[in-house]
Amino acid sequence: MFKSILLPTDGSQLSERATQTAIEFAKIHGARITAVSVVQPLPFVPLADAAVLPDAGAFDREMRRNVQTGLDKVLAAASAAGVECDAVLGEATSPYEVIVKTAEERHCDIILMASHGRTGLNKLFLGSETQKVLAHTHLPVLVLR
Repeated sequence: MFKSILLPTDGSQLSERATQTAIEFAKIHGARITAVSVVQPLPFVPLADAAVLPDAGAFDREMRRNVQTGLDKVLAAASAAGVECDAVLGEATSPYEVIVKTAEERHCDIILMASHGRTGLNKLFLGSETQKVLAHTHLPVLVLR
C-alpha cells in the first residue's frame, strides 16, 4: 500500500526517533524513503541603522551543515537497515511548503513526521509545521510524538 515515504527531518532527537520508526515502516511495506530537510533564511530584520547584523553567510553555511548532517544520519540509518533512501535539501521560509512540494514531486504515498508538540503561546503564535503540512496536503500523514 505504501511504497514511497516522505520523512521530514530537522536533525533533532525527536526526528531521529521518527527516522527509526520510518525505517521499520518502510521495511514492513517494502517502501523507499525520501528524507527532506529545509534550510531557512536568517530570521532577522534590522529595526534601526545601528542594529548589529549577524553574518548572514556564516549563518547560512552553519544551517546547511547542520541540515546536511541530519540528512546524512537518515541516509546512514536507512542504508544500515537495507532500506532504499534518498535525500532532499530544500530552502524556504516555511518548511511545510518544501515538505508538501517534495511529497508531490516524488509521488510519495504518505508523509511520516515527528510532532514537536509546541504548547502555550508558541503554539498559538508560531503554529506547527506538522499542522501546516496536515492543512496543505492531500496525502495521509502519520504524526509521531
